[in-house]
Amino acid sequence: MSLAATDEQFMRLALEAAGKSLPSPNPPVGAVVVDATGRVVGAGHHARAGESHGETAALEAAGGATAGATLYVTLEPCNHTGKTPPCVDAILGARIKRVVVGCRDPNPHVQGRGIERLREAGVEVKVGVLEADAAALIEPWSVFITTGMPFVALKLALSLDGRIASRTGASRWVTGPEARAKVQELRAHSDAVAVGIGTALADDPLLTVRDPDFEGRVPRRVVFDSRLRLPLSSRLLTTAEEAPVSVITTLEAPDDKERAMLDLGCEVIRVPSTGEGRVDFEAALRQLAAAGVVSMLVEGGAELAGTALNAGLVHRLHAFVAPILLGPRGRPGAVDWAGPDSPQAAPRILDPTWEVVGRDAYVWGPLVFPEEE
Repeated sequence: MSLAATDEQFMRLALEAAGKSLPSPNPPVGAVVVDATGRVVGAGHHARAGESHGETAALEAAGGATAGATLYVTLEPCNHTGKTPPCVDAILGARIKRVVVGCRDPNPHVQGRGIERLREAGVEVKVGVLEADAAALIEPWSVFITTGMPFVALKLALSLDGRIASRTGASRWVTGPEARAKVQELRAHSDAVAVGIGTALADDPLLTVRDPDFEGRVPRRVVFDSRLRLPLSSRLLTTAEEAPVSVITTLEAPDDKERAMLDLGCEVIRVPSTGEGRVDFEAALRQLAAAGVVSMLVEGGAELAGTALNAGLVHRLHAFVAPILLGPRGRPGAVDWAGPDSPQAAPRILDPTWEVVGRDAYVWGPLVFPEEE
């Protein structure tokens, strides 16, 4: 086997290890240590913020077998002190001979400095092995660290005719249990789960992760509520001390309602309003990012989905299409917004992935916004 093929083989193991990481607001990182005979002697991942980074965890797992070994790591090792010491120091201290990196770190505090320091110390460094896969792994964090806003994924659950509820407003359940289980997974991998006030009033959701496979994952629950209409008796507010709740509202919202929400343990974030009196979506994202939200899943409803799309700030779309027809006259579709002037300018999933989930179709992928011609 060629060296290039060997490097890819072990980098896949590092990527597999990184898949176990949920260290937000830090990026997921995986690493493996391979000795001179080609034997994996250590593997690790960055489990949680404040704990060992992926490469440090792998070095610790390798114990005394690191001298002269090769370290495979999905992301460039850091060269600065945060909650943990620089990983470069640990690599040099372990007398690693060669480091193979998946992708460079987009963090302005790193940006090649880790690689440079390793090379200056005489360590052979190879960069860009399975780079696309490594970059995809940290895409949400890359958006967060370079734009100052969270990575936004939009989830839609709709009928064949593009509706999210029946003529009576009933929306439970448009899609089947398999699709809903997939949504639980999407929630678990997000720092925040957001709905608009219309959905909060109609469904009184909890927005928690109830899948036992993701026990311990507690994403922030976010409600976009321009006039603070969320009832104090709602399940979101009555459980605010069990799982964090943030209500995004406008500067004009009533002060007395804010105080009542605060007394229940809820966070209220005020941002400017748009010309239509709605929450300024970009301003809200910047406030959430400042609170450490790296990724946010927008779950509903039609108005919030339209607001996010109108702002051009949706990075990934997840659409679950049920084989049913709802078709109520006069009710909005899955997305309530003005939309583009032409099909050519419509937001679209780039390189969509299509799956069958139970009896529903599931299409997902990165969303792009073509410019109007």
